[in-house]
Amino acid sequence: MKSLADIYSHLPDQPSEKTLERVDYEARHWSSPIRGPLKPGTEEHKKATVQMFRDTFNPYKPSVIDWPELDPETLHRITSLPIWDIAVQTEGKARLRMAAYAAMIDDPDMKDALSRNAWEENRHKEVLSKLVEAYKIKMAPEPDYIEPKDTEWAYMVTGFSECVDSFFAFGLFALAERAGLFPMELIETFEPVMQEECRHILLFANWLAWHRATMPFWKRPWFEMRVVAVWIFLAYERMGLARSIDESGQEHTQDNNFTVTGAKDMTNMDIKVPELMQLCLDENDRRFSGYDPRLLRPTTTPAIARAFVRASGLWDRFKGKTKAAA
Repeated sequence: MKSLADIYSHLPDQPSEKTLERVDYEARHWSSPIRGPLKPGTEEHKKATVQMFRDTFNPYKPSVIDWPELDPETLHRITSLPIWDIAVQTEGKARLRMAAYAAMIDDPDMKDALSRNAWEENRHKEVLSKLVEAYKIKMAPEPDYIEPKDTEWAYMVTGFSECVDSFFAFGLFALAERAGLFPMELIETFEPVMQEECRHILLFANWLAWHRATMPFWKRPWFEMRVVAVWIFLAYERMGLARSIDESGQEHTQDNNFTVTGAKDMTNMDIKVPELMQLCLDENDRRFSGYDPRLLRPTTTPAIARAFVRASGLWDRFKGKTKAAA
């Protein structure tokens, strides 16, 4: 059996030579040639899911990224963001957790897809590490990455966490681009990473449906209890702060919930929460729009955001009528 490091360090095959334009388009647009519905649990649904992930692969290389030179103000804005330790360590954990879960799966097709996902998580870590190196961002020493004891739990925590974080990251990324506070070269550098996160949570949503549909019925209640427990754990985790100590002994305090609260750190724009939620919804729909609509999308975080936007609209109308009546 391969070591977990082998799974996330070596891509199962080499990508074909394509132009950058073709690669970028194919990473965002994909439809299955299979006709009819793609019902979770069927061979057709599984094949479409794993083929989507293989066909939309983007072969960019972090080692050859030309990081743009930044003016002092932009450099300070980037280096002062309270995310880098958490971001690097999160990707380090994600690659190991996905590799561990891929190693225990018997189905060869899904094993291949999750192995590729682990490899891409490792590439995300490389991208962030190269950025940290290029802009001399002070980091706390990385912890040892330990193989999870409860592999399925660790994989679900990572998967659901990515569904939440990616949803808000889509909006924050668009907000940063609109504000013009980061050079376009840097935006373009991270654009493939953002779209890759969309593919990751698309894979996770369809793995979840496939896993539910193919597990024995008597295991389903316990599994659904674990899903609820994961959501409770993530909610609790995001209420806290992460603290770490760098090599010089300086303490770093970082917001575990930066993807939800970081709009003011990313831009100088004054945006209300409902407006940010709507932007996240719009960006979420845009990034998923190119993929086969028969594949399932993550639904929980967008549903909560839509409910919040509707409730805010109703509240604003109620306040308007109250003021008018007064």
